[in-house]
Amino acid sequence: MPEAPTIDGANTVWLLVSTALVLLMTPGLALFYGGLNRSKGVLNMMMMSFSAIGLISILWWFYGFSVAFGSDVNGLWGDPGAYLGTKTFLAETDLWGATAENPSGIGVPLYVFMAFQMVFAVITVALISGAISDRAKFAGWLIFAFGWATLVYFPVAHWVWGGGIVGAKIHALDFAGGTAVHINAGAAALALVLVLGKRLGWPREGMKPHNIPLVALGAGLLWFGWFGFNAGSELTVDSVAGLAFINTQLATAAAVLGWIAVEWVKDKKPTMVGASSGAVAGLVAITPACGFIAPWAAVLLGIVAGVVCALAISLKYKLGYDDSLDVVGVHFVGGWIGSLWLGLFATNSVNAAITDVVGASDGLFYGGGVTQLGRQALGGLIVTVWSFAVAYGLALAIEKTIGFRVQAEAEIEGVDIAEHAESAYDLSPSTGGAAAGAFAMAGLTPGAAKSASGEAPASAAAVDEKVAG
Repeated sequence: MPEAPTIDGANTVWLLVSTALVLLMTPGLALFYGGLNRSKGVLNMMMMSFSAIGLISILWWFYGFSVAFGSDVNGLWGDPGAYLGTKTFLAETDLWGATAENPSGIGVPLYVFMAFQMVFAVITVALISGAISDRAKFAGWLIFAFGWATLVYFPVAHWVWGGGIVGAKIHALDFAGGTAVHINAGAAALALVLVLGKRLGWPREGMKPHNIPLVALGAGLLWFGWFGFNAGSELTVDSVAGLAFINTQLATAAAVLGWIAVEWVKDKKPTMVGASSGAVAGLVAITPACGFIAPWAAVLLGIVAGVVCALAISLKYKLGYDDSLDVVGVHFVGGWIGSLWLGLFATNSVNAAITDVVGASDGLFYGGGVTQLGRQALGGLIVTVWSFAVAYGLALAIEKTIGFRVQAEAEIEGVDIAEHAESAYDLSPSTGGAAAGAFAMAGLTPGAAKSASGEAPASAAAVDEKVAG
C-alpha cells in the first residue's frame, strides 16, 4: 500500500519564516535606496519598491508561478495553466515536489513554496528601480514592472529553477538567484538608464545620499532578510541550509572589509555608505554560490566582490550612463562574480546535488576543468541578453507612448511633489515666515531671541549659529 503524503513540520515552518524574511527585504531595499536618493525624490523611490510588492504578488499568484514552475513546455516556460490563480491547492496531495515514488515531496504545502518564490519575484523587480531614481513617471514604472515580470522574470525563473534551458539543459548552477535575480535585474537596469537618459545636472552636480542612517538601516534589514533568501532556498532543514547560512554571513562580512579597504586606499576615508554598499555587494555575490562552495571560498568571494564592485561603480562616469544608485555596479557585476565563482569553486564535497540533481560538475579548482565555468558564463549571457533586450524595448515603447521620463520642470521641483503630491520632509515654517520657521525648528520663538534689556542672550547666539550652519 503506497505511503500517504504527509507535511514535514520543520521544513514548512522554516520556509514560512524564510518567506517572511525575504518579504522584509523589499521594505529594507526601499529604505536603502531611499537614503541613497536625494530628498526630493525619496518617496517616489520607496514607492517603486512598495508598488512592486502589490503588483508582482498578484501577477505571481495568477499566472507567474505557473509560467515559472509549471511543467516544462519547451525549455522556455512552464505550463501557464498548471497553477492558475483560479484554482485552489489545499488537498493532502498538494505538496511541492511530490511524486508517485515520493508522495510527500519535501513535505511543504504548495502554497508555502508559491509564497516563498513570490517574494523573490517581488524584490527582483524592485531592484531595478534604483537605477532610474528622480526621473521616472510612476505610471511608466508600473507598466514596465508588469511587462518585464511577465516577459522576463517569470520565464527566466523557469529557465534557471523550473526545468528550463539554463538549469536543466545547460546545467548552470544558481543556488538562490545570482543569475535569475541579480544579473537579470542589473541588465534591465542598464537598459532603462540608456532609454531614460541622465538626470538633469549629472554628473556636474553633486547628487549625494540625503540620509545615510536610512542607508545603513536598509542595508541591515537586507542583510537580516538575506538569510531567508539564501538558506531558505535549500527548502529543507539540513546541513546545506546551514552551509548557505554561514557562507552568507562570511561573504558579506568580507565584502564590507573589501569595499572600505578600496575607499581607504582611493579616498583616505572609509564611509558608512561604502560599508553598507559593500555588505549588499557581498550578499549579491554569495547568492548563487552559498550552497555550493566551502566557507573559505565564500570569504574569498566576499573580498573579491567588495573590491571589484567598489571599483565598478565608477564605470558609469567613464562610460556615461547615469545609474543613479549603482544597480549595475553592485547587482549586475556582483551577480556575475558570484555566478562565475561557481565555475571555479563549486564542489560536490559540500553539496552532492551539484551532480546528482542539477547535472553540473565541480569547478576548476576542484578538478572539474573549465566545463562548469563555461556553463556559468553561457547561462549568465543568455539571461543578460534577453533581459536587456526586453527591458530596452519596453522602456522605449513606454517613452514613445505615455512617456516614461518626467518633464524637466517636475524633475527640478522634485518627483515626489510632481508624481505623488507629497514630500518626505516638511520644512515649511509653521508661522511667521522663514525666520520664525528657523527658530521653531530650533525650539525657540522669535521673541525669545532677545532679553528684556534688548540684548541677545549668549545661549541664543550659539543656537542661532547652529541653525545658520
